[in-house]
Amino acid sequence: MTIIKNILAAIGLLCVSGLFIFAVQSDKAPSDNEVTEPSKMINDYNVYAISVPENLDFAGEAMPLGDPDILERMDRELLVNTYWQSNGLLMFKRAEKYFPIIEPILKKHGIPEDFKYLAVIESGLTNAVSPAGARGVWQIMPATGRENGLEVNKNVDERYNLEKATEVACNYLLKSKENLGSWTLAAAAYNAGNAGVSKRLKEQGVSEYYDLLLGEETGRYLFRIVALKEILSHPKEYGFNFTSEDLYKHIPTYKVEVDTVVTDFTKFAQHYGINYKILKIHNPWLREPKLNNKSRKKYLIEIPKEGYYSVKP
Repeated sequence: MTIIKNILAAIGLLCVSGLFIFAVQSDKAPSDNEVTEPSKMINDYNVYAISVPENLDFAGEAMPLGDPDILERMDRELLVNTYWQSNGLLMFKRAEKYFPIIEPILKKHGIPEDFKYLAVIESGLTNAVSPAGARGVWQIMPATGRENGLEVNKNVDERYNLEKATEVACNYLLKSKENLGSWTLAAAAYNAGNAGVSKRLKEQGVSEYYDLLLGEETGRYLFRIVALKEILSHPKEYGFNFTSEDLYKHIPTYKVEVDTVVTDFTKFAQHYGINYKILKIHNPWLREPKLNNKSRKKYLIEIPKEGYYSVKP
């Protein structure tokens, strides 16, 4: 028994020693040679650091990447959004479908095209719903929508109308630019409000977004926008591979004017050779299967052109 105990003790010592050696070695960062040699890799999936481009800007306003804090925060957003591959691919796919609607409206109002990436981080280009009550691609609050002429109620919610919501977003951004003096601050105000940004600028005695100490969400806001702009503008450089056939396509539609009550949108849809589901896909602002319209307001309902959907009778 003594011999067996001695053998087990020796084995135990070797195991402990081995674990200790492994622990010490694992604390040491791998050398450049170890990282680049394929034979040293555990498997074929590798994670690489990302070089932050030397010159990045939002709406023509340069990011001060010489500041180590700004560089680190930009690096974080590039890493997070590059390696969230499934979400990244979805952004490429949806952008092909929705940017052609957003871009001309921004241009009409003289707003830099970079603001289309604000819509990307707000909602992922979906009709998102926030806990605070914001809705749609541009995440517009009920009061903001109504103040800018949108109908917002249980029957009709035009925050879900991408064209009208983009118009509202443009109006808000133009006012913010006028009040705050830069497009960067206008973008921050879309998240934190004009009053909120103005208050913090005054409290902290600075005039630029990048000099502000902000909460987590607003503090990351511009960096996330610029990261999505950079990645969506240079897919190959960030490892995204796809063809034009992989992207979602905009379905052409025509508009039908309605100025009466609609009691049954299922029958309405069938009249135009589609079903209720397809009608709702193209008109998400219609919140109920009927249209009250007691005031006989004129609405434009989008109907997809023939040949894009297979509808069974």
